[in-house]
Amino acid sequence: MQPIVRPEAVVFDVGNVLLDWNPAYLYEKLIPGAEEREWFLTHVVTLGWHLHQDRGRSCAEGIADLSKRFPGSSELIAAFYERWLETIGGPIEGTVAVMEDLRAAGVPVHAITNFAAELWPVTVEEYPFLGEFGEAVVSGEVGYVKPDPRIFDALVARTGLAPETMVFIDDRTDNVDAARQLGFQAVHFTTPEALVADLAALGLPVSAAAANAALQA
Repeated sequence: MQPIVRPEAVVFDVGNVLLDWNPAYLYEKLIPGAEEREWFLTHVVTLGWHLHQDRGRSCAEGIADLSKRFPGSSELIAAFYERWLETIGGPIEGTVAVMEDLRAAGVPVHAITNFAAELWPVTVEEYPFLGEFGEAVVSGEVGYVKPDPRIFDALVARTGLAPETMVFIDDRTDNVDAARQLGFQAVHFTTPEALVADLAALGLPVSAAAANAALQA
């Protein structure tokens, strides 16, 4: 078994690691009935449909394609991107505190995120801490999504760092598994509190202040 190497850099996922993202936040405002809303989110504006935009298709094309299939729901479909920021509940404060703590300690922080290219700058403007990454590999810009190995390779190429010198954090186990298979150290994100413990175990400088912020998040 290879010894654990203290990571030289930390790589964050964004959705549900740094930002609380759930389309239901928006559609609770637009579709009051719980059953109707659940059906719409399960059968119309699905995560599979959204993934096409994360892979590089424009939001306008995605809306037009889905509206042809569900013409009676065209306004609700368009709202997904027209009111994108309302699908975000806000920052996950404990994780943001950890990220900022690492940066303050001189640890480079990067991102690999499944995100539509045209939505990324809008979201960064709303949440400026997302602009603090050394490198941010955005799926919609490179044309492939996690867990495709090529999106991890893109970060390696940009940073010049070997995978084993970085720790990757993601809330999805398939993405974590993909990173590990490529040689990254990887952490499955569940809570900011658990993340603090995981990073400290790897020898990273996470302060008591970050730990307290995570506990309070």
